[in-house]
Amino acid sequence: MITIGLTGFGDHEELYGKLPAGDRLPAYSAHFSIVEIDSSFYAVQPVRNYAKWVSQTPDGFQFIVKAYQGMTGHLRGKKNYFDTTAEMFNAFHASIQPVREADRLAMTLFQFPSWFDCTKENVELLRTAKALMLDVPCALEFRNNSWYSPEMRERTLQFLEREGWIHTVVDEPQAGTGSIPIVAVATSAEKTYVRLHGRNAGGWNQSSHPDWRKLRYLYRYSTEELTEWRDRLLALSKSTRELYVVFNNNSGGDATDNAKELQELLGLDGGLAPRQLDLFS
Repeated sequence: MITIGLTGFGDHEELYGKLPAGDRLPAYSAHFSIVEIDSSFYAVQPVRNYAKWVSQTPDGFQFIVKAYQGMTGHLRGKKNYFDTTAEMFNAFHASIQPVREADRLAMTLFQFPSWFDCTKENVELLRTAKALMLDVPCALEFRNNSWYSPEMRERTLQFLEREGWIHTVVDEPQAGTGSIPIVAVATSAEKTYVRLHGRNAGGWNQSSHPDWRKLRYLYRYSTEELTEWRDRLLALSKSTRELYVVFNNNSGGDATDNAKELQELLGLDGGLAPRQLDLFS
């Protein structure tokens, strides 16, 4: 089963026009059946937010919740509002409870920063994080290419499989140490996550630019590039039961069009996988 969506539901003006913010998620859910929640990265969200989001979406709609930045080492001196690691993880568990109770949580996403390289210390941090997440399904995305160096690639994938991490396959610019290659391998027979960030190599490392976040994800995939991804996804879907794909190239309003084009290339309609659609042909 291949399911396609976008990161966030508030930024896609191409979907909503002038629609008020409070009406955007219901409108989004008429187009896509998954969404990645990224506000949870900046702050552990109140329980009421998740309860509201669940109530605004139909049965079967699923959420991918990004782990709070304090859980992935992004703070680096910035204030952490939790006194201990245990308190922080407990707060995150409590916040997502409405989504879990409704059976709407596809997974949480642990995206680690570009300075989180492949070291013994960081491997232990991954083990600790996974243990603290208990039975919550967790996807792992690296932003440092040392994890996929020729000598470490297979060991990294074996570690993810052994420790129960869902592998996050990414498409992003090849722009030095802080970017990783496409490694289209599933480490879980149940779920695999794919995030398409665009290929704006010139903007990827421009962290000093005042609008660097927008610049980084300013990219529109061509039909040729999406066709390559169609073939890659079909191959990958043979080794994992649920394949979740999100577009993160939001800056120029390209994510929606690219997601819908990829759905068409895959023959998807309303979340049905190609093999299911064949029944009605």
